[in-house]
Amino acid sequence: MNERFDLTGRTVIITGGGKGIGKVYSQEFAKAGARVVAADIDGAAAKSVAEALAAQSFETVGLATDIASEESTKAMAQTALERFGAIDVLINNASLMSVLPRRSWLEIPVDEWDRVMAVNLRGMFLSCRAVFPAMKAQGRGKIVNISSSRVWEGTPNRLHYTTSKAGVIGFTRALAREIGELGITVNAVTPGVTQSETQVQSSSANYLATRVAGRAIERVQVPDDLVGAVMFLSSAASDFMTGQTVNVDGGRAMH
Repeated sequence: MNERFDLTGRTVIITGGGKGIGKVYSQEFAKAGARVVAADIDGAAAKSVAEALAAQSFETVGLATDIASEESTKAMAQTALERFGAIDVLINNASLMSVLPRRSWLEIPVDEWDRVMAVNLRGMFLSCRAVFPAMKAQGRGKIVNISSSRVWEGTPNRLHYTTSKAGVIGFTRALAREIGELGITVNAVTPGVTQSETQVQSSSANYLATRVAGRAIERVQVPDDLVGAVMFLSSAASDFMTGQTVNVDGGRAMH
């Protein structure tokens, strides 16, 4: 493998790393030689993923982490440092979406709006702050924020989710300018609707078929479709790239 793409020995924290797309990230980064911290609100799921990978001789740890809690994100970063001695990459994957019903913006309860913002934006902010001291001390780091292609489409009926994911892009650009001189890059990925265990539970077959029909590449999107872009942004191959957003949705949205 070209050394610019090599992730061997890198410590990678993946929020939401116990289920769905995040679980696939945990598995694939481990297979690529990274030391993986799978952090998830569902601690049992995170530990299950870590134990399965450890059984294959991969270096992993699973943590119960609530990214909306400053104390919890600090504990996440501290555990990574104690276990592996560094934090090289943060994949901000955790978000609140699959449990949200589709409905008019006039019907969204205020407390539901606040919860989405607390997880999808504040959680990202807190996770970045938690890992920043280690990355600054190292003189390098990679932050990859997972947004959504719904931002480019202006997808209705989950206004709070789409709004929060648009905020992720603004957050990515602004933070990239603030910490770029420290050797830390900040980029984002906007996935299309991806068929994972959590997405299948929350979407009808008709809805998924409609999404496929609107793509230039007309097939179902699966988590593996995202792995390459996320790994690229986590590797030295993207060292001179920051503040950018990579869209991976089969050509449904083009920008």
